[in-house]
Amino acid sequence: MKKVCLSLSFLLLVITGSLAANFKFAFLTDIHITAGNPVPYNDLARSVEQINQTAGIEFAIISGDITNIGDRRSMEVVKSLLDKLTVKYYIVPGNHETKWSESGVTDFAHVFGSERFRFEHGGILFLGVNSGPIIRMADGHVAPQDIDWIKENLAQAGKEQPVIFVTHYPLQPGDIDNWYEVTDALRPYNIKLVMGGHYHRYMQLQYDGIPGMLCRSNLRAKEPVGGYSLCEVTPDSIIVYEHKIGGNPVRRGAYPLTGKSFPESNAGYPRPDYSVNNEYPQVKAQWLVRSGYEIFSSPACRNGKVYVGDDSGALSCYSLANGEKLWSFQSKMRIIGTPAVDENAVVFGSADMNIYGIDPSNGQLRWKIKTEAPVLGAVAIQHGIAYIGGSDHCFRAIDTQSGKVIWCYDQVDGYIETKPLIYDNLVIFGAWDKNLYALDKDSGAEKWIWHDGKPGKFYSAAAVWPVAANGKVFIADPERMLTAIDSQSGKTIWRTGESMVRETVGLSEDQQRIYSKTMNDSVVCYSATSETPQKIWASNVGFGYEHAPSMPVEKEGVVFGSTKNGLMFGLDALTGKVLWKHKVGNSLISTLVPLSKNKCLFTATGGEIGLLTIDYK
Repeated sequence: MKKVCLSLSFLLLVITGSLAANFKFAFLTDIHITAGNPVPYNDLARSVEQINQTAGIEFAIISGDITNIGDRRSMEVVKSLLDKLTVKYYIVPGNHETKWSESGVTDFAHVFGSERFRFEHGGILFLGVNSGPIIRMADGHVAPQDIDWIKENLAQAGKEQPVIFVTHYPLQPGDIDNWYEVTDALRPYNIKLVMGGHYHRYMQLQYDGIPGMLCRSNLRAKEPVGGYSLCEVTPDSIIVYEHKIGGNPVRRGAYPLTGKSFPESNAGYPRPDYSVNNEYPQVKAQWLVRSGYEIFSSPACRNGKVYVGDDSGALSCYSLANGEKLWSFQSKMRIIGTPAVDENAVVFGSADMNIYGIDPSNGQLRWKIKTEAPVLGAVAIQHGIAYIGGSDHCFRAIDTQSGKVIWCYDQVDGYIETKPLIYDNLVIFGAWDKNLYALDKDSGAEKWIWHDGKPGKFYSAAAVWPVAANGKVFIADPERMLTAIDSQSGKTIWRTGESMVRETVGLSEDQQRIYSKTMNDSVVCYSATSETPQKIWASNVGFGYEHAPSMPVEKEGVVFGSTKNGLMFGLDALTGKVLWKHKVGNSLISTLVPLSKNKCLFTATGGEIGLLTIDYK
């Protein structure tokens, strides 16, 4: 017989039909502290002081974006302030802790203990989870393992116990790519309210019919003081107030605790549209496997084997022929960067602060290099040398056979996530410090550092994988600019914002053209030979709003591309004509790995790994 444990307050709720007692809690979100910036620090400090002075508050919940750039120092500053609360607090990260994170989103759990929470108070079950996105610019995403955790906890609670669910992002299309998986997990249970932040203002919403509310930022913004939300639970309602510093609480919304306020069925609510697959039936998945964990990088492929790293820290090998898993090597923390493989080793970095060389045939460890911080960078291999950057401000060249570090450049200011470009005896890569670096490939000596445009780390050309041809290095950055840089001097040749591109660039096989995704619907093609920006074509692919850093790749006259919502496509390289589209899931598809114009490997944040086949007849 299954053992069920009920709290005393929940037993009273079952017996009486109402909660046993009133209580209050504070809800803070979007704190955005940067270590050394006094304004958000003061806003949080004053909120903590006021919460401590307000009678009846029994705990606090913090729903993310506690920092501005996800760095550990800022998180520790936030913790030092939150630890001054006289009540217990519960916390989940926001996108500013997950997208911009030199630790690969490991520091948050180190500082605060976990990326999710579960507790009961006054008969109510409170659950909170991380809603991403992890490192890549994309919609939020709730990890498969977190959805399993939600289901397990709700099943243990049963269908009668009232639940308040907390994320940072709202559970709706355009914010979380797999919102429907979360709402379907919640729907069978007694969900009273989904709370979050992200938009910095109060909003009453419905998530597939489930009541939701977004709360104000802790920041003062343009007002004299900041503030937070004060939540009062009565026997029949949850009432949310805005409590500015020094002011009186102002009511912003109320939600019933009795009865069920949303339909039992998800019928009629929006779901991802896969009708595009019917328009292009010539595209099929030869095989598709689900890892059960998020995947943040592209696959590597060699000699009929496919190598993929995932959120569990596993580097797994699959058969190219049928997707069968052949072996798996386990690192201790998540893998962010794309691996690379040669005859000596599969090389990858891990957030566990190691760089690994694994035997490609059997998954046995060949060598390991300990670093001083997580390693998030993708790997490039040329002539038995692996090139990879880490969050310890170092970029390394490593012999793939012995694991010997040939050289290490230790003057990088920020952390590295990109795949380095090897071109004209240079290794070129960006970092989250505004800079694009060019080092001598053989010695690691600095040749030049490039930076142009707006100041600030958020504008770094750090996610794009640079390409080069005809003496020019090409990048696209978060400032929505496409840039050509002289490969020898590091000087800007041209720079254009005409096409509103972001963090994606690809090169034609004949080195005559470059490609980039715009932020709405289109792919553009520019000349790679001209001394000024010359657009050759623009193709409306129809993928909608787009900001995922997945690169266009040309293979045998076809430009392969992918998006943040599961769409893959092929374009004619000379004209931009749309040749095919195919949708798998609704999460980010990393940079595709075309094997020919007819076959293409893919991975998705949702955990999918697969091989597409395309018939052009």
